[in-house]
Formats: sequence, structure tokens, C-alpha cells
Amino acid sequence: MEKFFELLTQMNPLDLVQVVFWGLAGAISFYFSIGNARVWTSISIGFFLIFISQVYGINPWGHYQKLTAYHYIVGTVAIMTITHGFLEYYVFCRTFEISGNKLIVYLSTIAILAFSGIFLLINPTPSPNTIRNLKMVENAIWVFLCVMNLELIRKIYSAIKDSDISKGFIAFGIVFICIFLWRGSDLYLQIFQWDQDWQDIIAIMTEETSDIEEYIGRVQLSRDVMRYAGIMSSISVGGAFAYMYKLLK
Repeated sequence: MEKFFELLTQMNPLDLVQVVFWGLAGAISFYFSIGNARVWTSISIGFFLIFISQVYGINPWGHYQKLTAYHYIVGTVAIMTITHGFLEYYVFCRTFEISGNKLIVYLSTIAILAFSGIFLLINPTPSPNTIRNLKMVENAIWVFLCVMNLELIRKIYSAIKDSDISKGFIAFGIVFICIFLWRGSDLYLQIFQWDQDWQDIIAIMTEETSDIEEYIGRVQLSRDVMRYAGIMSSISVGGAFAYMYKLLK
């Protein structure tokens, strides 16, 4: 516990703001998953998982490689769950039908996370390269599904634009634009091996020199976009859930 609070006090204030707003979104989304209609369950669980994933940044056991790998798996499951939830909501808007129940959604998510954890436990400790690959896969899935979610949100808004909660989905659209920029810039850096943590590993493993100095302008721009879009993602998602809570109250 002392280590946890030590890491908390050492965090950059902007990173701490990010965790706080994801925490707000996680708390409200958890309330939604319990106190609202079944159609909100998958969306709410997904955003709550993102909060759990973000808390990893102040995790005193973050140096364990298997836990780091699990962190990226949780993030991947989160965006897949959110996308499934928005797809369900769109189908509900068109048909007014929703299949399944909350317990099945909870148990399915827990089962996926449990099997993922078991998979990591019974396999060798992931290397830094493996962990980087997991992070790249997570970012790629996030970028692709953000585009899909934006289209689903557009369709949902078109179907319910005369209702009181339609503006809440505009807020979610802003959230996914910010997340797209955040994850997309990170993925861009990874594709060209310009992600900062990877530079020394590249030099050691391949004995190749990086071309990062040649493109330092776009590298710095991408890093700035990743940082500030990440902060805006947390602020916007906290605001979106607070606004949706007000609309549904």
C-alpha cells in the first residue's frame, strides 16, 4: 500500500487527471450496468474495464511482465465489449428487442478474462518484444473499432435524435474521436518503431540505427497528439457518462 501511494505521488499531474476521470467514468458506467436496462450492460462493463486498465499506471506490481501483458489483454477485451454493446444498442433502436440477460454478460466477460489470465500463467514469461506486440495488437483493434463505433453512434443518433438522450451519444462520438487520435498516434509510432521505450531494444537486438532523428518533427507531433488526446479522452468520457447519467436520471 505504501508503494502504491508513493507511485501515486510521483505521477505526472496530467496522468493523475487522466486516471481520475477514467475512474469517474468507470464508477458511473458500473452504476449503469447495475441500475439501468440490459442494453447498457456491455457498454458499461467495457468502459469500466478501461478504467481498470488505466489504473495499471499506478500499479506497484507493474514491473511483472505477465501482469503487463494482462493489462493489454484487458484493454482489448474492453473495446470489444464496448463495440458489442453499441451494436446491441443499435439493434435495439431498430427492433426494440434485446437478447440475453445481465448475468450472462457478466459471466462471459469474467470467463474471457479468467481464461486469458490462465493462458498467461501456464505459458513462459513474455519477452519485451512479445509485450510490445500485444500492445500493438491492442492499439490496432482500438483504432479499427473506434471507427466502427463512430459509425454505430451515428446510426443510433439518427434513430433516436428526437429523444432526450440523443445528445448523450454526440458526447460519446467526441469520446471516440479523442480515443482514435490517442490510440492511432501510438500505433503510428509503433509501426515505424518510433515508440520511445522501444528505441534501446531495437539497437540491442538488431544493431541497426534508428531513423527517428530524420523524422523527429512528425515523431514529436505524434507523441504530443498521443499524450493530449489521451488526456482529452479521459476528460470527455468522464463528462459523457456524467451527462448521460443526468439525462437518464
